[in-house]
Amino acid sequence: MIRTVDLRGKSLDKAGYQAELPRAQLDVAQAMVLIEPILRRVQHGNESDLIALAQEFDGVTPASIRVPQSALDQALAQLDPAIRSALEESASRIRKVHNDQVRGETRTTVVDGGTVTEKWVPVDRVGLYVPGGRAVYPSSVMMNVIPAQIAQVQSIAVASPPQKEFGGLPHPTILATCALLGVTEVYAVGGAQAIALFGYGMKGVAQKCDLVTGPGNIYVAAAKRALRGIIGIDSEAGPTEIAILADESAIAADVAADLISQAEHDVIAAAVLVTTSTQLAKDVEVELEKRVAATKHSERIRTALTGIQSAIVLVDSVEQGLDVVNAYAAEHLEIQTKNAARDAAQIRNAGAVFIGRFSPVSLGDYSAGSNHVLPTGGCACHSSGLSVQTFLRGLHFIEYDQKAFTDILDTVVTLANSEDLPAHGEAMTARLENL
Repeated sequence: MIRTVDLRGKSLDKAGYQAELPRAQLDVAQAMVLIEPILRRVQHGNESDLIALAQEFDGVTPASIRVPQSALDQALAQLDPAIRSALEESASRIRKVHNDQVRGETRTTVVDGGTVTEKWVPVDRVGLYVPGGRAVYPSSVMMNVIPAQIAQVQSIAVASPPQKEFGGLPHPTILATCALLGVTEVYAVGGAQAIALFGYGMKGVAQKCDLVTGPGNIYVAAAKRALRGIIGIDSEAGPTEIAILADESAIAADVAADLISQAEHDVIAAAVLVTTSTQLAKDVEVELEKRVAATKHSERIRTALTGIQSAIVLVDSVEQGLDVVNAYAAEHLEIQTKNAARDAAQIRNAGAVFIGRFSPVSLGDYSAGSNHVLPTGGCACHSSGLSVQTFLRGLHFIEYDQKAFTDILDTVVTLANSEDLPAHGEAMTARLENL
């Protein structure tokens, strides 16, 4: 069901290990070509164009693109009490973690009379995308909305695809979660057209956003890439991935269940086990056969596990395994070794790290308190997951008095002249004329 990659006896550099563990291929550049007409239709269109796009791509005609408040209220009123309780508990934990990400003002006295103050200021308006399709993601509503609220973003809008079975509205659990969190601006629009709506705005429908966050399919990623610069984005999220570093102490049933849990998302989801134990590898293969056959989305999972992006990787030692997973830079990384906490301390590249048997990725997907909007496709070597910081910008406020200014004047003039920018220096010396 899942291929084996044997790295025992090999000592490769980062690029070498990356080459041994290929990911699912996504041609975002080609997708950008395909979505270009959609972006233009939204940029120059009106609500009827968005409704036509919903008919074309979602097979449904929404009564309006903006979800009425009555639909949000009704969805919350009809929400299963058990689901509401679970959402409230998860939201509480997410708030607790993300509240600790708030950044304070820092005032630095560079010299007497000269200060630089750094303040963290929220963006004015954000558009948060919540996918539809194979699954329903109220968890993604929480992961996007709560950090934005803690950052004190004043204007928050959510978009999610219209659903045929719900009369052209997004899934009612999505709407209920928005209502539960106090979000009143929700749009029944999906895919590239949702990103375009947030990026350009549309008269009579929605205002332009400054930043767009949230996961989506390849067309959402392509739209984010195309509009980056017009809007800020969090990342171009690709298919989900899990890597597990395990030794002989790991339990095969746990490992197999965790690999399956992420393969459940998509046929191109990646599931990678890196292990020192050939016996664990064999036992996991047996568990996969048994558990995949018994679970609901077995066909989708089997496709993901048999894809080139998934593998069981054999290594000589945990140390080599750490090199492999650091090179791979997985979205989700589990450490299931005898010394899991110690080994986790050696991780540099991962979206989120799950330590020990009782910290599976599923916990982080919903209720650990951490954020599940994470970098994919190896981007964890340079990018972080969604956080309060995503919605903040650091601004410097510079204030020098006369003495501090005159003390540094010659230095600034010298540097300006060295760069052949004499007017910069003249902007300094001009102030001496009226002292």
